[in-house]
Amino acid sequence: MTENKTNTEEIKNKTIIGEKKDMSDPMDKSYDPIKVEAFWYEYWEKQGFFKPKEGRTGKKFVIALPPPNVTGSLHLGHALTGAIQDSLVRWHRMKGDETLYLPALDHAGIATQSVVEKKLLREKNITRQELGREKFIGEIWKWKEKYGGRINKQLRKLGSSLDWDRATFTMDKKLNYAVNEAFIRLHKEGIIYRSTRLVNWSCRLKTAISDIEVEYKDIKSKTYLSIPGYGNKKYPFGILTEFAYKMEDETLEPLVVATTRLETMLGDTAVAVHSKDERYIKYQGKFAIHPFSKRRIPIICDDVLVDPKFGTGAVKVTPGHDPNDYATGKRHNLEIINILNDNGTINANGGQFENLKRFEARVEVAKKLDEMGLLKGETVNPMRIGFCTRSGDIIEPIVKPQWFANCDEMAKRAVKAVEEGELNIYPENHKQVWFNWLNNIRDWCISRQLWWGHQIPAYFVDLEGHDRSKTEHWVSAHTEEEAKKIASEKFKIPLEKVVLERDPDVLDTWFSSGLFPYSILGWPNEESEDLQKFYPTSLLETGKDILFFWVARMVMLGLKLTDKLPFTDVYLHTMVRDAHGRKMSKSLGNVVDPLDVIKGINLEDLHKTLYTGNLSEKEVKLAIKGQKKDFPKGIPQCGCDALRFGLCDYTSQGRDINLNINKIKSCRQFCNKLWNATKFTLMNIGEGFTPLETESNFEDLNLHTEGSFLDRWILSKVNKAIIKCNNGFEKYQFNEVTEACYHFWLHEFCDIYLESTKTLMKVKEEDFIESKTGKEQWEKTKRQQTISKNILFRCLDIGLKLLHPIMPFVTEELWQRIPKLKTHQETIMVEDYPETIPVWNNSQEESLLDGIKSIIHSVRSTREQYSLTKIKPQIFLAFTESSKLKELLQKDTQAENLILFLGKVSKIEYIDQKKENKPNGCVVDIIGDTCIIYMLLQGLIEIPVEIKKLNKKKNKAEKDLQKVTRRTKAKNYENKVPQHIQKKNSEMITSLEKEIKDFDFAIENLTELLDEKN
Repeated sequence: MTENKTNTEEIKNKTIIGEKKDMSDPMDKSYDPIKVEAFWYEYWEKQGFFKPKEGRTGKKFVIALPPPNVTGSLHLGHALTGAIQDSLVRWHRMKGDETLYLPALDHAGIATQSVVEKKLLREKNITRQELGREKFIGEIWKWKEKYGGRINKQLRKLGSSLDWDRATFTMDKKLNYAVNEAFIRLHKEGIIYRSTRLVNWSCRLKTAISDIEVEYKDIKSKTYLSIPGYGNKKYPFGILTEFAYKMEDETLEPLVVATTRLETMLGDTAVAVHSKDERYIKYQGKFAIHPFSKRRIPIICDDVLVDPKFGTGAVKVTPGHDPNDYATGKRHNLEIINILNDNGTINANGGQFENLKRFEARVEVAKKLDEMGLLKGETVNPMRIGFCTRSGDIIEPIVKPQWFANCDEMAKRAVKAVEEGELNIYPENHKQVWFNWLNNIRDWCISRQLWWGHQIPAYFVDLEGHDRSKTEHWVSAHTEEEAKKIASEKFKIPLEKVVLERDPDVLDTWFSSGLFPYSILGWPNEESEDLQKFYPTSLLETGKDILFFWVARMVMLGLKLTDKLPFTDVYLHTMVRDAHGRKMSKSLGNVVDPLDVIKGINLEDLHKTLYTGNLSEKEVKLAIKGQKKDFPKGIPQCGCDALRFGLCDYTSQGRDINLNINKIKSCRQFCNKLWNATKFTLMNIGEGFTPLETESNFEDLNLHTEGSFLDRWILSKVNKAIIKCNNGFEKYQFNEVTEACYHFWLHEFCDIYLESTKTLMKVKEEDFIESKTGKEQWEKTKRQQTISKNILFRCLDIGLKLLHPIMPFVTEELWQRIPKLKTHQETIMVEDYPETIPVWNNSQEESLLDGIKSIIHSVRSTREQYSLTKIKPQIFLAFTESSKLKELLQKDTQAENLILFLGKVSKIEYIDQKKENKPNGCVVDIIGDTCIIYMLLQGLIEIPVEIKKLNKKKNKAEKDLQKVTRRTKAKNYENKVPQHIQKKNSEMITSLEKEIKDFDFAIENLTELLDEKN
């Protein structure tokens, strides 16, 4: 079972949903994310805090949520997107910018059609063809209503401060109109045209697909693969099959060629050789005879296609089924023969093999060639195979009449925008990918043979002699009536004689998505208030994998259709993978629903989620196995704030995120630390405390004369945290924000400042009754308490605001409980984001505290080395005469108490740095050139026993070092071993070398003690 799990239904609260949360009950003993996160989102939304409002800066920050596919529910990749985007939106809102965060859903043509087809087949055993187009589309709309609602619920639970009144779906009427308008304009201009070309074809889905929907796998040796639609039978891949073509001139020896796709020889229209290959000079200009069709096949010279050193040096050319061969066919004006039907069976061009499935045909062709004595054998051949990500089928290059967009001029403008700094891409290393793609861009196939999507607004004009593959025989318009008028004028025929046939195909989802930043704001209606006010948007934040497929196309189409960049900044986050570095896959069982991380889920319920999707029984079993391995106890309840914080913190890796749920669990513990720190602080400052107003910036507290060294130090550290957080958000370095907040809250506020105030806050007036100067001492102490209380309050107020953009719920909950200033707003989300206060900067106090921390670190390390778990030893500190740190420690009890408390020592004595002053029975450690630390161990430990223990640990470390070093000396280590493993080994070597050095130092120290004793 999951731990500390609270259901929303269990929360007993007096709050009315949509109203401000009732905070009258005392704080719970510990942090409970479900209770904390309840009610706040509904309150923010109902009160209109997500809506754009003119801010004090006069600036705008507009960002659109990359529309999730309406194919199921959000995964952790979406959660990362949401965490980053909403953090930026909340930061800009608090900075005083007018913010707009736009929600949307994508119809995801091929993906959605695929899942609904699978669902119908599984549940009703019916195909879309049997159901019919209209009813099938009706089924998809039902799916959209179900899963669209689920996605929006997830986004709310993730805290995304979206303006829901502006939510759109990419199949909405206004967006459909925009898509049609874009097509019509580009078609009219000649940028969109009709042509017969080679495309990626999914035989299973019977449609052309985009490059992003093709996943490539490397096959290194002969491998048998299962193919969808072929039952349990497997077919071999990773082999090169050789066969011979007999020559028309029988005096010439048969010409041997090789192929990895033997069935495509049915569409061969040439054999190519290198012009300078002496073996084949006598073949040049001759003809081979196709063994099955008896077609005359020319022997051509093509030095681009042929590498005379590879294989036999003769290459079969199938322009209808291979990109390189297609280009060769164009160069030599070869016949292009398509041998496949849309479903992947052999068509009439395959002769005797007609109606066979393509891989069955591969086997049968080999048999026939063998019978004819033309099969010459096979060899292992590593190869790369493209699979359809939606169906799992192997992609076939096929020549088809399709709609294309000429991207040349649009790509040049997109390149120029980045080169001239008008469009910024972060991280900057992605710029080169941008240039590589766009400088080598090809025309974009924008049509898909699907039912779900934006139907192409193009009409074939049915006249004698017209050809569907020719652009000039098509017209485009918003309605058939408009199209008829255009056709009538274009072809000079009476309106009543015009016969049109609308293209049944739909547009590539990336085409409609490419219009997204302005279509959702009202384009092409130039009078749209939102378009005028909020376009261009500020930022496009998305995954690095769709830089070309989506980002580049938005930029190209935006510049073309609006003459403006759709956004000025692009931030690309890395991919979220599982803890083992594997791609998230439902069939592996490693896809995690963000809500399961937020609420927690036991293993049994996790298994049940697998049955709600489209997985086969075999895939479900595999996924269950994966879940048992990765989540043996289910997923613990972490809460939204912990998830957001962990995901933002992961962005520091710079490479794909290998998400470990334990990391998110540790972020929940950080939330608990915030909870306890706030609770403890509120208890110490008391219910009646009224903080000083911010305008004073504490100048009237006389911090330099009445405040402690730690008071001045923590305020300086507050400033440092403010700078780091603002810089992190400004530069899209979110891990800098998480690190700054974590370090400030844990290591500076909680570990040091909060601890240092504990003794001071316990002091009461009666403690001074017996003292002659009691009243004076009490007044001074009371003044110090006032200073500390105000600083504690300010640390809470600023610390929570710094964290709010990333952790909205817990910061709101805690901020509502702290005392209020007159300037405070009703919610933290519209508070001003902290800015630095120059008078708080104090580098001297920071330097002194660094010295104290070095002493504490040294003392802790020494205690650990000698296993002093419960014993509190005495230490002696020897400083140089001019040491300011010594002066501070001797006059400021708070500073000295830090060492006593955090270092767990019983007593501190100060001595001169003279050799004769070295105390007996001590081990020594030197900190820089200013301080020597002596720790009294005589009588506390058995020295010979400790030396023996240390030697044993040292020997183990030396063996470990040898083992790792041997690993790095292996042959081809630098080339074969992944970079992250090499880095890990290097870090391990450095760590072990330091460990051994520390053991040597400790043993030397103890040996000296032993000599002293003897």
